[in-house]
Amino acid sequence: MIDAILNELDGSFTTVPPLVAAIRLTFAALLGGVLGWERERRDKPAGLRTHMLVSIAACLFIIVGAQLGTMDFGAPDSLRIDPLRLIEAVTAGVAFLAAGLIFTAGGKVRNITTGASLWLAGAIGLACGAGQMPLALMATVIVVVVVSGLGWLERHWPGR
Repeated sequence: MIDAILNELDGSFTTVPPLVAAIRLTFAALLGGVLGWERERRDKPAGLRTHMLVSIAACLFIIVGAQLGTMDFGAPDSLRIDPLRLIEAVTAGVAFLAAGLIFTAGGKVRNITTGASLWLAGAIGLACGAGQMPLALMATVIVVVVVSGLGWLERHWPGR
């Protein structure tokens, strides 16, 4: 019994080695956290922890998808693996969460930027899960510049 458990734990990383998986998950958490910290500073409902969790989850979906691609599910000619379904599932799930943040109060739409940044945290997690950390980092930097920079301009624009 114990041998079976140890064997299961030992042989579970067939495609993505444990160290690589840990690096990808950590990087996804850090980059999702960068987006979340910006939202947290502005006292938005989806902040640091929410963005980090979404990014980690998206990363994990990609790693699991890579692992599933190597598992034996029957005859190779009947095997159907579609990584795009993972991406669709993440985007749909995160969009559902993000939509829950957006509401109307006093005739104004609120938290739409937070919803969009949460959705982007999912994309960043997917990129980390796919091993595209430089791409994820680029997107994170661009998002922070856009959200912070344009937010600052909007607050200081003459006539606002």
